[in-house]
Amino acid sequence: MTSPTLDTQTIRIIAGEDAHLARNYSPLPVVIARGEGVWVTDVEGKRYLDLLSAYSALNFGHLHPAIVAAATEQLGRLTLTSRAFHNDRLGAFASALADLCKKDLVLPMNTGAEAVETGIKVARAWAYRVKGVKTDAANIVVAHGNFHGRTTTIVGFSDDESARDGFGPFAPGFRSVPFGDAAAIDAAIDENTAAVLIEPIQGEAGVILPPKGYLQAVRDICTDRGVLFIADEIQSGLGRVGETFACDRDGVVPDVYLLGKALGGGIMPLSAVVANSDILGVIKPGEHGSTFGGNPLAAAVGERVVEMLATGEFQDRSRALGEHLSERLEALVGDGVTAVRVAGLWAGIDIDPARGTGREIAERLVHRGVLVKDTHGQTIRIAPPLVIRGTEIDWAIEQLKLVLEAE
Repeated sequence: MTSPTLDTQTIRIIAGEDAHLARNYSPLPVVIARGEGVWVTDVEGKRYLDLLSAYSALNFGHLHPAIVAAATEQLGRLTLTSRAFHNDRLGAFASALADLCKKDLVLPMNTGAEAVETGIKVARAWAYRVKGVKTDAANIVVAHGNFHGRTTTIVGFSDDESARDGFGPFAPGFRSVPFGDAAAIDAAIDENTAAVLIEPIQGEAGVILPPKGYLQAVRDICTDRGVLFIADEIQSGLGRVGETFACDRDGVVPDVYLLGKALGGGIMPLSAVVANSDILGVIKPGEHGSTFGGNPLAAAVGERVVEMLATGEFQDRSRALGEHLSERLEALVGDGVTAVRVAGLWAGIDIDPARGTGREIAERLVHRGVLVKDTHGQTIRIAPPLVIRGTEIDWAIEQLKLVLEAE
């Protein structure tokens, strides 16, 4: 199937980007100019259903009125102070987020990768200052197939060669074991292990769900062996999977939450490490920080996001609509789709190679007004804003079906 030709204005803008932007991304051929709710509009006036949500940063949709109102009000008052001074928004945000997580302390940052790096520093400091691990001997257990960010420390414990190749040497101190194998985690832990760091559901890997009982086993192992359980909920958390956190699906509470993406409401970069004071209290003034971390504009937005999550409305929508999404996708298995994995409003869809690559399917969907993203060759991901309607899900799946059936 050949893709339709692009419009002149779209070609011109893409060419302008290619002339001056470093090629660290290979975007799909659409130029977005406006967005509202689950829909975006390109420079030619064509509308698209956004089923990516900026990798779950837009859980509440584009320009949610309540979040925009919070940002607009704060924008006219104060945007940045740095943590050299107090501001009147940060304490309220930290209190609300701590309550949502049922923890004591919040350490605010900006990006998901910053949250992961911060979690690593906290885990090592805890190992040396609380557990008594010998200086510079601490290790952290991670999982194969992980995606925690793009910094050199993080890609050093990735097994994705496209993320690693050409960026070494890498920091030591990480042990990688198969995702979903709790016994392998137990075997990897020794007297110097500070933490186990995992995604409860692996997003970039293709929405890979662990086997039943895995998260509870990890929780029990970490408790029994005296190590921290750090849950990277940057993509999976904040309503995406039908619960506030993916760990909630198994009734598991980690020692440390790593949060980001949707925490900023699709408006501000905002991330956080959330834990109790016996863990986060190991960080002292001057040991860690960020110029923009905890800025009042992000704090105002973050507080509004937490208020919205506290009602449970978005978790309920994700759970109910996720069941509907799962039913519609399961009907495609064997008809251009080899497998689907669904958790709430989050799905990984493995495409039959005979129908095209994941990238090819994503490009064809663009021309049918649906935006998704491919990963690892044959998989596309669906992660719509949680404000999507069932009829919109139906329409999107119909477009996918038509694309898969096309010669």
